[in-house]
Amino acid sequence: MARIAKVLVANRGEIAVRVMRTCKELGLKTVAVYSEADRTALHARFADEAICIGPAPSRQSYLVADNILSAAKQTGADAIHPGYGFLSENASFVRACDKAGVTFIGPPASAMDAMGEKTRARSNMMKAGVPVVPGSVEPFKDAQEAHAYAKKIGFPVMLKAAGGGGGKGMRRVDREEDLDAAWRTARSEAMSAFGNDSVYMEKFLDQPHHVEIQVFADMHGNCIHLNERECSAQRRNQKVVEETPSPILTPQMRAAMGEVAVKAAKAVNYVGAGTVEFLVDSSRNFYFLEMNTRLQVEHPVTEWVMGVDLVAWQLHVAQGGVLPMLEPMPPRGHSIEVRVYAEDPATNFMPSPGKIEALRVPSGPFMRDDSGVYAGYTVPNTYDPMISKLSVWAPTRAEAIRRMQRALDEYVVKGITTNIAYLKGILAHAEFQRGDYDTGFLGRAHQTLLGEAKPDLTRLSMIAAAIRAHQRAEAKAHQGASATGPVAATSGWRTSGRRAASWKRS
Repeated sequence: MARIAKVLVANRGEIAVRVMRTCKELGLKTVAVYSEADRTALHARFADEAICIGPAPSRQSYLVADNILSAAKQTGADAIHPGYGFLSENASFVRACDKAGVTFIGPPASAMDAMGEKTRARSNMMKAGVPVVPGSVEPFKDAQEAHAYAKKIGFPVMLKAAGGGGGKGMRRVDREEDLDAAWRTARSEAMSAFGNDSVYMEKFLDQPHHVEIQVFADMHGNCIHLNERECSAQRRNQKVVEETPSPILTPQMRAAMGEVAVKAAKAVNYVGAGTVEFLVDSSRNFYFLEMNTRLQVEHPVTEWVMGVDLVAWQLHVAQGGVLPMLEPMPPRGHSIEVRVYAEDPATNFMPSPGKIEALRVPSGPFMRDDSGVYAGYTVPNTYDPMISKLSVWAPTRAEAIRRMQRALDEYVVKGITTNIAYLKGILAHAEFQRGDYDTGFLGRAHQTLLGEAKPDLTRLSMIAAAIRAHQRAEAKAHQGASATGPVAATSGWRTSGRRAASWKRS
C-alpha cells in the first residue's frame, strides 16, 4: 500500500477537526471541504487547505461524491476520511474513490454492501447464527407493506432507515393510525441524511439497553474488539450520554458480546473501525441491532479507557499496517461523554442557531472537548445542532460522574441556548447514578430533567442595581434643582469618595 501524504476530510464540525488533529500529529497534510454555509466554520479554518463544494443543503454539498472527489483531485489529496454520517457508509462512494485512485479510510465497499445496508446486515447475521431483533429482512416498497408487517409482528414497532444510523430516519410507532405519518417522516429524514429513503421495521423491545462493541480489523486477517460502550441515554433515538464500561455488563457478558461482534466483522471480511450494536433485554439476553461501518461519534470514551487513538489506527490500517493490538484488553478506569447541542430543551429541543458571543470550555485533568465552534462563530440552522462532545476519564464511575459534573459547571456558552443544564440533570438523576438505566430513561425523566425555570440571578441583580442607581440620580437631580450653593453641584461619586476618606481617617 502507498503511504498517505494528504488527507481530505469529507465532513464538517467537530469530527472533521478531530480527524485533522491526528493527521497533523502524524505529519499529514489536511484538506477541508465546506458548504457555503460553512465558509467560516472551524474545520475550514483548521485545515491546511479548504475548498467549497456547494450550497448549504447537504444534498448539494457534503453528499455529492463528484464534488468531493473533484476537491481531492484539485488539492492533490491521496486519501479521504469520511468521518461519520454523510457518505461514510456509502459503498458507491468507496468504489468511486477506488476508481479515482484515492484511498478511502474505512472498510471496503463489499463490507459496506454486507453490513452498511441495515436489512442486508440483519440477513447476513441470521445466516451466521447471530441473534437479531425480530423484524423485516428487506426495506418496504410502500406504506401498505409496512402496515401489513406491523400487524403481523404487533405494535409497538420501530421504523428505521436502511441506509444509515445515528438516530436519523427512526420512529417508534405505538398505534396503527400513527404509522403513515411516521413512515413519511422516517423516509424524509433518511433521504436528507443518507440520500437513501429505504425504511425497514423492527419489533420494539420494552426497556432495552443499547450496548455497542467497538471492533477493529486489518488487511491481514486480524480482528479484535475494544470492549463496549453503554449508549442507553437517548432522546428520540439519538444518543446524548455515553459511557464505558457499561454499568450492566459482567466480564462474561463482555467476552460473549465481543466474540459475537468479532464473528460478525469476520463474516464480511471487514477492515478498519466498526461498531456492532446490540439491544440487551431485561433478562440480559443480547440481540444484534446493526453494524455501523465507520467511526462512531462516541469513540473518545473507548480511546480514554483503552489508551489508543482510533483515527491513528484507521490511518495505519488504511496503509496496510498490522493492528497495533492483537488480543482484547480489559478496560482501564471509566469514561463518560456528553453531547453539547445548540438546542433548547424547554421548547421541545428546538435548535438554537445563532452567534456564539462568548465561549469558556472546561479544562483540568483527564478532560477532553471535541468541538467544531469558537467564540464569534455563528451556528447555522442547516445541520445537526451538536457543537461539541465533552468527555472525561477517572479511575471509577463515581469519580467520572463527579468530574463531568464539575466540567459542565465550567462550560459557558453565551449568545445561544444549549442543553448543558439538561445534561447536568441527567448526571444528577438517581437512575443514571445507579447505572441501570434503559433507552426509555430520558423519556420517563423528561420533566424532572427540565427542572423548574431558574432566574438568572446575576442578570437580575445587575438590572436591580441599575434601576436603583437611576432612582438615586433622579432624587439628587431633584434636590439640586431646589437647592443653592455648593451642595447642588456635588456628585454622588465625590460624596462617596469623601465618605471613604473619612472612614480611613477614623
